[in-house]
Amino acid sequence: MGYKIIFSSKVESDLQESIDWYNEKQAGLGVRFLNEVKKQLNYIKGNPHAIVVRYDNIRCSKVKTFPYLIHFTIEEDIKTIKVIAIFNTNRSPSIWVERIK
Repeated sequence: MGYKIIFSSKVESDLQESIDWYNEKQAGLGVRFLNEVKKQLNYIKGNPHAIVVRYDNIRCSKVKTFPYLIHFTIEEDIKTIKVIAIFNTNRSPSIWVERIK
């Protein structure tokens, strides 16, 4: 049985904010960003243990061609990947660290 992906409450709004920002910079760039995020989420879903633990039990996976990391945990007992944040690496880490408390 494969893993299911769930998102913490703020991930979708953060993602939409990033898509909108990229679309303002260049038409269609937000769609390219979203497609890369989806590709990386599919990889994580199929290979969650291939991504190393960065701190505590949180793993971080780079989004190809964009300066974003997908922060997630694995809940092995229920075969679930919980995405905590999809953040630009230039933003203050204190923003997503607050979410894991």
